[in-house]
Amino acid sequence: FKQKTAYEIGVRLVGSEMCIRDSIVAAGSSTVFPLAEAVALRYSDEGFAGQVTIDSVGTGGGFERFCETGETDIANASRAINEEEVAACEVIGRTPIEFRVGTDALAVVVSVENDFVADLTLEQLALIFSTAENWSDVEASWPAEPIQRYIPGTDSGTYDYFTEEVFPDLEDGAANPQLEASGLNQSEDDNVLVQGVAGSPYAIGYFGYAYASENTDTLRPVMIEGVEPNAASVEANEYPLARPLFIYSDATILTEKPQVADFINFFLTYVNEEIDAVGYFPASDEALGGSACAFVAAVGE
Repeated sequence: FKQKTAYEIGVRLVGSEMCIRDSIVAAGSSTVFPLAEAVALRYSDEGFAGQVTIDSVGTGGGFERFCETGETDIANASRAINEEEVAACEVIGRTPIEFRVGTDALAVVVSVENDFVADLTLEQLALIFSTAENWSDVEASWPAEPIQRYIPGTDSGTYDYFTEEVFPDLEDGAANPQLEASGLNQSEDDNVLVQGVAGSPYAIGYFGYAYASENTDTLRPVMIEGVEPNAASVEANEYPLARPLFIYSDATILTEKPQVADFINFFLTYVNEEIDAVGYFPASDEALGGSACAFVAAVGE
């Protein structure tokens, strides 16, 4: 399958009055945000004269805007859309189309001043983000100092993904152990989490790999089950907390708003040229090709 570029599909609007007048609105995952922002900047630099708005509101918040209020053209997501969100989309006449755009290695990080945590098992992660009060409750040789936890807000797809991977036996409707933990700090803004973890050798947090890679002077990613989060471990499917990244739209939107169709096609065409610099990892050729096929099917080419 040869992926078509925006020029081959023929919906490029550069220089037209429609392009100047119309806009593109996306919202959702704080993890996808820096990647979407990088692609949007390149899109504008290469000639799009309209406005591209990208809001970082968490995956759940992005699906709410896309599926319930219908105020956005694109939902950015660090997890797949769920059944309730699909049903909400259907109520307002939208059928979400999933486009895989990359892969993230969810990073568990500590301050560079932390000299005792190097590698954690999933079982230790569950303790750290639930019932353990002090670091010594996890490992007797570690300091008897309170654990300071920094986690995303409950609207975050990162929060959802971490919960599913670290607490796989959690029953539907049960209280999330993370929310019951002491020393808890939550924010939908990953930069707030970065600053919090960097501020103490007894702090720990998690967020998308891009935010860890941008702050190596203050943060240190922890190995999980003996595996470092990096391109090689993600490509080999070895890192336990690797996850897909998505954007979503709808065929009617793509038909009625050609600037949105063009932007998504541009995104799929050039994402692999931007993703390394942002700090994430490319999706497989098969996954990205599937996204390209879904796009072509949606626009009727």
